[in-house]
Amino acid sequence: MIKLLEEAGILDNTIIVMTSDNGMPFPRAKANLYDYGTRMPLAIRWPEKINAGTVIDEFVNFVDFAPSFIEAAGQEQETMTGQSLWPLLAGKQQDRGQVYLERERHANVRKGDLSYPMRAVRDHQFLYIRNMMPERNPAGDPSVHVSVGQYGDIDNSITKFLIMNMEGNPIPGQPDYFKLAFEKRPEEELYDVVNDPYQLINLAEDNTFSEVKANMREKLQNWMEKTGDLRATEPRSLYWDTVRYTPDYQFENYDFKKMIEEYRIMPPFGNYPKGGIPCLDQ
Repeated sequence: MIKLLEEAGILDNTIIVMTSDNGMPFPRAKANLYDYGTRMPLAIRWPEKINAGTVIDEFVNFVDFAPSFIEAAGQEQETMTGQSLWPLLAGKQQDRGQVYLERERHANVRKGDLSYPMRAVRDHQFLYIRNMMPERNPAGDPSVHVSVGQYGDIDNSITKFLIMNMEGNPIPGQPDYFKLAFEKRPEEELYDVVNDPYQLINLAEDNTFSEVKANMREKLQNWMEKTGDLRATEPRSLYWDTVRYTPDYQFENYDFKKMIEEYRIMPPFGNYPKGGIPCLDQ
């Protein structure tokens, strides 16, 4: 792409942004507000404004893109919630001590076409998540509703199938991966992201962190009110449950045990059986 822009003579007048649309498509990652669901790759090239090799260790959000591009085009705006990235990339200080996150719907995977609303705030020490409808299934219903099979908010993969196969049989001495990925969650979650980088230990009910939780909850509420989030005043609003879903596919439950049995690992080198190695042999 860079070569094509260079050949066209417009490379230095083009802002190149490389990023992703979501976290990894695995359990407890994509369609969640844990770090593996929200942390994206981001690289930006604009020699006029950014020195090569610049590394920024601050929170940015996709809502920052639009005001950045508007400013780059020489225009002004006063209504967007994001901040332009150019001052930050020029070494100037901005209010980026935390980032706010949200999720409403992924796929049509709950009876009644229900969403799974979440809001969160993440700073350099803690991640606070509020699950507005904790009685709903965060990964989708255990039986197919409309699309993507069982637990359809998680993309199908051998990882998903293997964890489904662990239901009721966690590995001794390890976290209960099935519970973490598929079972219902409390209304509030709090994680120490420094000491618990995979966000496995919920501290929301630990009195030691009651003040931290209260402060994070207040920050999140203030942000929701400031941005006009309907759930700031109506946390259990049914609005998003009534908005039409568009993707419809895989209408039936799948036989995940059969998929596990048929799955084969194809190593990149070495001698291995024709057709690959069954994953359960590893």
